[in-house]
Amino acid sequence: MAKEKHGLGKGLGALLGEMPEDAGARQPVEYVNKEVASGTPVRDNSDVLRIPLDLIDPNPYQPRMEFDPQALEDLAASIRNLGIIQPISVRAVAGGRYQIISGERRCRASRLAGLNLIPAFVRDPSESGMLEMALVENIQRENLDPIETALSFQRLMDECSLTQEQMAERVGKKRASVANSLRLLKLPPKLQHDIKLGLLSVGHAKVLLGLDDEKLQEQLCDLVIAKDLSVRQLEEKVHNIQAGPALPVNPPLLPDEYYRVIDHMGRFFTKDVAVKRSGHGKGTLTIHFSSDNEIKSFLDALDGIQA
Repeated sequence: MAKEKHGLGKGLGALLGEMPEDAGARQPVEYVNKEVASGTPVRDNSDVLRIPLDLIDPNPYQPRMEFDPQALEDLAASIRNLGIIQPISVRAVAGGRYQIISGERRCRASRLAGLNLIPAFVRDPSESGMLEMALVENIQRENLDPIETALSFQRLMDECSLTQEQMAERVGKKRASVANSLRLLKLPPKLQHDIKLGLLSVGHAKVLLGLDDEKLQEQLCDLVIAKDLSVRQLEEKVHNIQAGPALPVNPPLLPDEYYRVIDHMGRFFTKDVAVKRSGHGKGTLTIHFSSDNEIKSFLDALDGIQA
């Protein structure tokens, strides 16, 4: 008797159609830049370099102190299959070692996955102005894939302490364009991998971003690749699955003030911050948090403003 398939939900398999046996196969993303050995000087801090994990130390100022063991195991499994999609950021410290600026969760998961090297951006903290110029120049290159562009935006915000509005001014783009690019980093690693390799378009990704179920996002991504579905055909699939209106490729834009709220709140909460607004200015602000520590950090920040 054939094994019964699970995970698609009642009737969902019929909507998605038959999938090839190797639909989930992926080749890991490779970073071919030079490896970094102890004491090797860094000449270009806009490049991705590979650093031995045993030379990397955690950031003592890391605000997140607790990491979900199961989530780390899941990320480690993804890294074994796909490689590191988003490089971490580190700074050089004494003794030829490096300290994490951002990406401690990826670093821990990489160790669990058995990696010896990890792709990283290396920052000289005394050269923040040069770093900003290098990143802006990197973003303005025409040969970046959408994930590289989004990563450059995120890095510019994180390491140069810029808001989305300030970053948009630096790179000469609209805030909405920057916000839409950053949303790609909320996709599962599997989808980011396929965007990076040109297997999935940004148009398809925008449709899949409207789904909350990562497994369903991945299944639909496989279907798009296997059957060469257009964005419109994908919208129809989503429409049939949700039994509701098809997801718009370009959602209505919010006023700039709302993006500023989302930008600021996102500094404290790792989960999504959702805003719904009517044409008359009424709506809801929904904050999803993953721990009590996030609430405490947010409250401490509010207390500091009021002091």
